[in-house]
Amino acid sequence: MFAQRYLLAGKHSLLKLFLYTGPALMVSVAYMDPGNYGTDIAGGASLNYSLLWVVWLSSAMAMMLQYLSGKIGIATGKSLPEIIRDKFKKKKIFVLPYWLAAETATAATDLAEYLGTVIALTLLFGIPMIYAAIFGALDVIIILAFTTRRFHILERMFILFVSVISFGYLYEVFITKPDPSAILYHSVVPIFANSNALLISVGIIGATVMPHALFLHSWLTKNKLKEKTIQEKRTLRKLHLTENVVVLAIAGMVNAAIMIMAAAAFNPHYSNVASISDAYKTLIPLFGAGAGIAFVITLLSSGISSSVVGTLAGQAVMEGLLGMKVNIWLRRLVTRFVNVIPTTIAILLGLDPLNILVYSQVILSLMIPLPMIPIVVLSRNKELMGELVNRNITTIIAFVFVGIILVFNSYLIVSTIH
Repeated sequence: MFAQRYLLAGKHSLLKLFLYTGPALMVSVAYMDPGNYGTDIAGGASLNYSLLWVVWLSSAMAMMLQYLSGKIGIATGKSLPEIIRDKFKKKKIFVLPYWLAAETATAATDLAEYLGTVIALTLLFGIPMIYAAIFGALDVIIILAFTTRRFHILERMFILFVSVISFGYLYEVFITKPDPSAILYHSVVPIFANSNALLISVGIIGATVMPHALFLHSWLTKNKLKEKTIQEKRTLRKLHLTENVVVLAIAGMVNAAIMIMAAAAFNPHYSNVASISDAYKTLIPLFGAGAGIAFVITLLSSGISSSVVGTLAGQAVMEGLLGMKVNIWLRRLVTRFVNVIPTTIAILLGLDPLNILVYSQVILSLMIPLPMIPIVVLSRNKELMGELVNRNITTIIAFVFVGIILVFNSYLIVSTIH
């Protein structure tokens, strides 16, 4: 209660920002989850630094959409799923299909995060993948068990998760010694070296602009509201903007650092490195055990933190769209074990579970319009948003970003089918 009163009193300060910080920090792992590891490593190893501009573009687009999602939560005191349910009041027949589609997107996202944890445990401790799959299934359950009634502790834990990933990649970039001039050039000059570059670019965007994070951000910010006065909303909106820019800018740098590391370490002599496991095994003989350990620890931190976010997003989607309180533990157990089953079956059959990721990315490409289009449309609605409604220039930029994302994702779907 003291923290909330302090947030509303006086001018902005670093302490106020720290007390507010949480929503953007938690969704920032969408920029550096195991899906980003896969696409950025493949891009850097095979195409050097040439797709860095795509990383920066995808990070900027995600930052804009996450800001709008969070602003909706502050302006309305409701999450995006709750507002969508309200809009479907006269057409309730659409609620269930929409919920099922949103749940599918959340499950597809969590699959990548879960596999990242499994791979990290296997590489770090040298245990069989089937045992890592069992241990990995418990990570989210254990963390959330200790933070159920203390959500602010969970938010602070994400400072640790993001710091581990950030400093780990700062170390990786330092030891691989990338080319600064090439980094600068390819950050601003758009190039598609070949058809494979376009496909990887779609993967980069799909791994950064993620449906579950867009649903979740509004839920996290609306929970920051206590009094729901216009003064409180103004204050939180400013804090939200600052946190969004600072935290997601850092996350975007980490996203770029993954590709920079891969380009410096693997291109051109090891350009066939295309998976997380290959990257780990190649880093050690090139740069020593420290590089490999740092890499896999960042992966483990990424997998666990992004799995927590995926579980919370599933909870927000279910409660918001169905309009019912769900047993927290049942929700978390279902979310986690839905993805344990196909992964475990693949392992027992001797298949590479990473092949499942190809199909999960296609699912995400199909589902991204579910939160993305409503976010832009709702945030420009004066009646809904009040004085926090979008400026015209904000709406224009947002629609341009939506168009770019839809074009890239449509290409992925068509190329996968053919």
